[in-house]
Amino acid sequence: MNLSIVIPLLNEEESLPELHAWILRVMDTMDIEYEIIFIDDGSTDSSWDVLNALSRKHATTHTIKFLSNYGKSQALHAGFHKAQGDVVITMDADLQDSPDEIPELYRMIAHQNHDLVSGWKKKRYDSVIAKNLPSKLFNWAARKTSGVQLKSFNCTP
Repeated sequence: MNLSIVIPLLNEEESLPELHAWILRVMDTMDIEYEIIFIDDGSTDSSWDVLNALSRKHATTHTIKFLSNYGKSQALHAGFHKAQGDVVITMDADLQDSPDEIPELYRMIAHQNHDLVSGWKKKRYDSVIAKNLPSKLFNWAARKTSGVQLKSFNCTP
């Protein structure tokens, strides 16, 4: 297996069909074996029903369900544990991460010998006060304390 795409989610029933179709379109352009792993982190909407329908129709789509909300880190951990790919790409389920980036991310890891490639959201759509400012402060502190110069330490792609 060449690639595993790991996607944690919470209450994303509306975006899941579009995200899945978009990923499939992108993957059709790549000549590699892949799997898509969705981890439902205790959704209270119909996300799980949507995921079950997608996984029944597509053999490359797998699902994990948490009975409660344990958080993104635990969902990613479960996805990593299940992943079979030589390369693992993570992304959010809210359509803010573009599946169009998958081929380049994969190429950088598989063919340029990078150990890690990290993306970041150039344009954010969430609340400036509730999300953007705390994120900027966290990233600044993480760069200062770790010495690692990433734009975003909490970006899944």
